[in-house]
Amino acid sequence: MLKPGDKVAVLDDELEGKVISVQQGSVQIETTEGFLLEYEENELVKIDSSQLSLRDNIIPLSEIIREKESFKKHRSQRVKPKERSAPPMEVDLHIHKLVHSYKGMSNFEILNLQMDTAKRQLEFAIQKRIQKVVFIHGVGEGVLKAELDYMFAKYDNINFYDADYSKYGVGATEVYILQNA
Repeated sequence: MLKPGDKVAVLDDELEGKVISVQQGSVQIETTEGFLLEYEENELVKIDSSQLSLRDNIIPLSEIIREKESFKKHRSQRVKPKERSAPPMEVDLHIHKLVHSYKGMSNFEILNLQMDTAKRQLEFAIQKRIQKVVFIHGVGEGVLKAELDYMFAKYDNINFYDADYSKYGVGATEVYILQNA
């Protein structure tokens, strides 16, 4: 049973926060970024102070790059067949990739920014004759994916479908731009 003040993590999402209120199985939390969100109690897990935060497992990027660079020097640079057909363009629409701070932005403003970015990047790809683009939208509630599907359906010269599951999971859509349309 959760109570106000408990630290919680959201199942199926990388969010943490503090419980603000609990009413009939519905729990309102304030995320570490300051957003007020509402979840069912079964969608949350209580974090004990003895457990690690999701952010505690982050390895500095410089350390990862240094490790990869040392590994590259010892291997030949052979391009695998899968990588040859990899999309030349990826657009990550997660809000933290688009702006430095989204504190104070409403969900509507966030969605509008994500959709404007997607439209701008799609138009750029069409103009530059880039054949494949992967839009990474994440899983979440599915609102962004639905909006993207609606926008893509307006274009006659593109086909779109779920991106490679092994690489992106279910949180990305691949767009194929028809060049002779």
